[in-house]
Amino acid sequence: MSSKCFKNVVVVDKKKKQKPQKNHCCKRETCKCNFKKPELKATKLNSDCFLVNSVVGTKTVQKVAERTIPLTDLGIPVLSDIVSITVTPDLDGITQNARIIKDKVVNIGLVPATVSITVLDVALPITFTTSIPFQAHTDFPGACPQDMLQETPFEIEGVFTQQVPGVDVAGVVTLAGILVKVVLRTTITVTRQVIKDPEGNFCDVDPNRCEKPGTPPSFNFPAPTNGNGGII
Repeated sequence: MSSKCFKNVVVVDKKKKQKPQKNHCCKRETCKCNFKKPELKATKLNSDCFLVNSVVGTKTVQKVAERTIPLTDLGIPVLSDIVSITVTPDLDGITQNARIIKDKVVNIGLVPATVSITVLDVALPITFTTSIPFQAHTDFPGACPQDMLQETPFEIEGVFTQQVPGVDVAGVVTLAGILVKVVLRTTITVTRQVIKDPEGNFCDVDPNRCEKPGTPPSFNFPAPTNGNGGII
């Protein structure tokens, strides 16, 4: 064994015993390890072409949700009894169905909202939840049915309410009610998968995607479920 580790042993002489000193000679320092970054291994491909997404178009648009609620459904006798109306849309609960047809994007959806109406001589406001429908079609020149669709989360630009009086037209009386309108904003982006060759040329994955069908397409959308805010 090395004598270095024992240089502070107790030494006894005739006069006094020396106090042993703390031994640091065998103290182990923290290990410093250098790890090598794993090397990337080349992958063998069957071709030298790549699949990429081409942007057909992108634009910011408004969508308007609108609904008229009859007074008879609320138990309010006349419009003049209404003191105030508050509408609170639930952005996270907005759902919609969306499809691309030739040169257009079509949306149909629902905006869940809580409506609170203060009525004259009524202690508590009338509060209820409802779904306000919206539909929109946006012109997208060059868009085709098999393209891919993305939309950013909705933002609210404005909430409007208006009292609608009943009207008697030739003996036909329309019901008085409350018109609720919510203006939404979103950005729509349409993309298309294309193949890029080594020379930088592009070709469509489906060269027939934009051919016009013999009969107009027809869609039966399912009822959207609240709570996901996405596109069905």
